[in-house]
Formats: sequence, structure tokens, C-alpha cells
Amino acid sequence: MTSTVRRRPPAPSPETKAKSIAAHRAPARLAPASASELTGAITGEATGSVDATTPRFCHVHDTGGASVLLDENDPLVVTTATARGGDLPVLLELTDVAPVGLRERTRGLLWITGWLRLLPSKAARHRAIMLAEERPAAELLDVGHGARMACLHPSSLVLADSDGTHPLLPHQFAKAKPDPFCEFERYWLRHLEGTHPDVVSALARHVPAELRHGRIRPLSLDQYGLRLRVEADTGDHDVRLAFRNPAATPQQLSDEMRRLVGCPFIAAHSAAPGG
Repeated sequence: MTSTVRRRPPAPSPETKAKSIAAHRAPARLAPASASELTGAITGEATGSVDATTPRFCHVHDTGGASVLLDENDPLVVTTATARGGDLPVLLELTDVAPVGLRERTRGLLWITGWLRLLPSKAARHRAIMLAEERPAAELLDVGHGARMACLHPSSLVLADSDGTHPLLPHQFAKAKPDPFCEFERYWLRHLEGTHPDVVSALARHVPAELRHGRIRPLSLDQYGLRLRVEADTGDHDVRLAFRNPAATPQQLSDEMRRLVGCPFIAAHSAAPGG
């Protein structure tokens, strides 16, 4: 008697998913890496703990490092300014949030551990100008006017999502590219949810029969396929629908989606010679 090994549908690599979360400009939180590291980094005696803070602006660079803008009176700014050598061990957390209003919207977390250093005024203004050219933001005008620019030099990264926990090194993150559709994925999923419930219903035929009684929602999209979230009385269940071929262009993505939906035109085209 032979056994059949079920192969998991293809999906982006952890490096690609981490790069996509960074490209999404996900909500960020910054905190000291640990109490013991913090105590060792500060000159003199520590006076209580420093809580996590939400930066005014956060941009993760291709290297895995980050530029963060903090209120000048933020405890992290004060702590970093008094840290031995001017470097504070910190943890930057980025939350990948589903664009659709699901019961549980967190799709994954990216943690970047490294050393935070405050930039001098001239360097901070130069950094703000460089960032504004790549990612314009009104908050960058606050540099030197109630806000301090700091840079995070990465030592390690960790991605955590429904596929598990994946440690990454900065050079692995630096070499990776984000998913080709990550920039417009949010708009597309909102459009699918709000305007095309018929398409979502058609995709339900790929969901295991025992889950079809739940509410089926679009969860994520990448070049290898689409993920659906089934919100049922028994909990939330994720189902990945793989494309026949990885999509690299909007037209290829459209064709793969039509195949999943069951478009007769695409089926006939595929069956034709040379199709």
C-alpha cells in the first residue's frame, strides 16, 4: 500500500515576505531589546523601565536598518542619549495588518533587533531630505522642531506568521525583493471584498467542504496565489489557493485569478493548441 505525500502550495520565501511587510510600511513599535541589555548599555544607574513607543515616522531600508522619527522628549530618546557609546539595543516590531476588516487582522510580525543611535542635527536634516525623496511625509518636516531622527543598525530579523517563525540575517533580507504585487495588494483585496462578492463566492469551491459554512474573506495575495480566511463558529481557518504558474505582471495575475474563479474563456484558451 502506498502513501501519498501532500505537497504544500508554493508560497513566497520568508525573506520575500519580510521584505513585503517592510514595503507595506506596516505599523511600527519600538522598544528596548531587553531589560538586561538596557541596563548594560546605560551609563550609570537605570531609573525604571522604558516602554515601547510608536514612532512618528518609520522607514525600513533595503539593508534591514531603519530610520525612525521620535518625539524629542520620548523616553527612548532620553535613554539613547545617555547610553554608553550612544547606542541602545532595541527591538523594532512591524505588524502586517490585513486590509480587510477581519476578526483577527494581524497576518504576521517582523521583528528587527539592533542598535539605535540618534543622529546629529545636520545629519538628521540630510536624512530627512533623502527620505522625503523616496517617501514624502509631512512628519519629516518636524526634524529639529520637536522630533529627533534616529537610525537603527540591524543585527538580526525574525519573521513570524501562520507558516511559523523564521530567523533572518541582514544580508538575507538585503538580497530579497518584495512580492511584485505587494504595493497594490491592499487596494485589490479591499476592491475584491467590497465590489466583487460573486468572485469570492466562486473561489469558495476550492475551500474544503467542511469549512464552506463559514464566512469566506480575502486574506492576502502574492505572485504564487491567494489566501482566503474562513471565519467560522469553530474559529478562523486559512486556505491557500495556488496559481498554476507564478504571476509576474498584472495580466498574468488576471489570467491566474480567472482560472481560479473558473472563467470559461481562460479554460478554453488553455485547452487550445499553444494555449
